[in-house]
Amino acid sequence: MRIGIVCPYSWDVPGGVQFHIRDLAEHLIRVGHEVSVLAPADDETPLPAYAISAGRAIPVPYNGSVARLNFGFLSAARVRRWLHEGDFDVIHIHEPTSPSLGLLACWAAQGPIVATFHTSNPRSRAMIAAYPILQAALEKISARIAVSEYARRTLVEHLGGDAVVIPNGVDVDFFARAEPKAEWCGGAPEAGKGGSTIGFIGRIDEPRKGLPVLMRALPQILAARPLTRLLVAGRGDEEEAVADLPAAMRSRVEFLGMVSDEDKARLLRSVDLYVAPNTGGESFGIILVEAMSAGAPVLASDLDAFAQVLDQGEAGELFRNEDADALASAALRLLADPQRRAALRDRGARHVRRFDWSTVGADILAVYETVTAGATSVATDERSTPRFWFGLGRE
Repeated sequence: MRIGIVCPYSWDVPGGVQFHIRDLAEHLIRVGHEVSVLAPADDETPLPAYAISAGRAIPVPYNGSVARLNFGFLSAARVRRWLHEGDFDVIHIHEPTSPSLGLLACWAAQGPIVATFHTSNPRSRAMIAAYPILQAALEKISARIAVSEYARRTLVEHLGGDAVVIPNGVDVDFFARAEPKAEWCGGAPEAGKGGSTIGFIGRIDEPRKGLPVLMRALPQILAARPLTRLLVAGRGDEEEAVADLPAAMRSRVEFLGMVSDEDKARLLRSVDLYVAPNTGGESFGIILVEAMSAGAPVLASDLDAFAQVLDQGEAGELFRNEDADALASAALRLLADPQRRAALRDRGARHVRRFDWSTVGADILAVYETVTAGATSVATDERSTPRFWFGLGRE
């Protein structure tokens, strides 16, 4: 099968949607399909052989974050050229309602179109207001996928229609096979005798990822367990992140910067506890699945999407969202209870298999096969793209 995948967000800025698309493409290639991914990317961004740049992206506030999106005359022309040259059996558009390549591809294509909705935003006035603009594009979609029940609910309440829920996928064995890194483990000299390590992975300067909540909890944790270390992987202002910590405690926070996929897996294999203090805007929680795959006991805020991924607290513990005291109390209890952490590891290892690409990829392929059965290949829709679109940005 010839499959075209449209990524809405810049390939060079790490994010859950980009990782999902990358892993989906590589899974599909491994099982014998031809795949091309169209994504925003700066000229200097190294791209895998299956990816094609649609040009540089522009930072735009979106869903409580800043997304790097791609739109305008040049982008529309590149989408059409990609569609024409690809001769795809099906195209898979991610986030078709975002002002980026996905919406352009919906307008430009006709034929078998699958769309995945990642966003969970129960009060999006902008999405409701934009529905008349989006309607013509959305009506061309042959099948809809939502990555969680909460993403599906956002779709149903704001745009109508429905979607099949297929979660984000993870290569479970990749994380399970990773070797712990001695200097990141609780027994390392840096941790001190009897010390423990807590892990956090995410953008440091994006408040909804929750690092400020964890930083507010850290003094209580260190008061009770002074040899604990917090390992933080991600980009952002490190000095600002620890600015509110007592000076004597700042040495207990180690910033690792951006880490490779291999080092992310090793970090998750090394920590005594992984904490996900995200405060909102999450429709799934891929980092929780990666942590469970690596055998890390998980403590997460009680967002609806996180509770679903963690089997309502059976595969990982939950604390009250944005409550630093509750986070500290739960973390101290878990760090003092190796048997409970071992039970979470065992439960997580069993639970996480439902998110492996062997399962998720087969479910997505089944959707492709449904929409392509008896259909002609994807073609370029000769109707013009709405003119108002090009007032949104310039390249």
